[in-house]
Amino acid sequence: MSVADVSKNAESRMAKSIEALQAELAKLRTGRAHAGILDHVEVEYYGSMVPISQVANVTVIDARTLGVQVWEKSLAQTVDKAIRESDLGLNPQAAGDVIRVPMPALTEERRRDLAKVVKAEGENAKVAIRNLRRDANDQLKKLVKDKALSEDEERRGQDVIQKLTDTFVARIDDMVAKKEAEIMTI
Repeated sequence: MSVADVSKNAESRMAKSIEALQAELAKLRTGRAHAGILDHVEVEYYGSMVPISQVANVTVIDARTLGVQVWEKSLAQTVDKAIRESDLGLNPQAAGDVIRVPMPALTEERRRDLAKVVKAEGENAKVAIRNLRRDANDQLKKLVKDKALSEDEERRGQDVIQKLTDTFVARIDDMVAKKEAEIMTI
């Protein structure tokens, strides 16, 4: 194993941490409607729990309204109930075979709470990135101990890992700042 292998492994794992942060931030509700907000809501379908996206088509009707087109009419009530009982605080309205989901406006207090959640998610992602840095540096130290690398190569490898870490932490800060701005915008 070389410095390049260790840094490539660390980079791919750090990229996965960024993807996880993106998924978490996508779940957070802003004032605007987006189809991804219902991704984690599950519906009972023939005895098993499945995401809404597998039983219905979720679209954005306008800036504050989602439309849920259920593929089987018999599921309309179940989907309506699942959205209503989710932790999103939404109140869907059935209109024929389409369920309209209006997005209520966020209060200033709720916006601040969501901004705190965004910061916490960002910090969790940074901790994960730093843990990956530590793991990569430990791998480099082990390679030196096993005499597979020289100490100079280890130092250069640590510099590469640190630059990777700085890059990913900057991306996290950027993502958090954008999401906070999106939440705080009325």
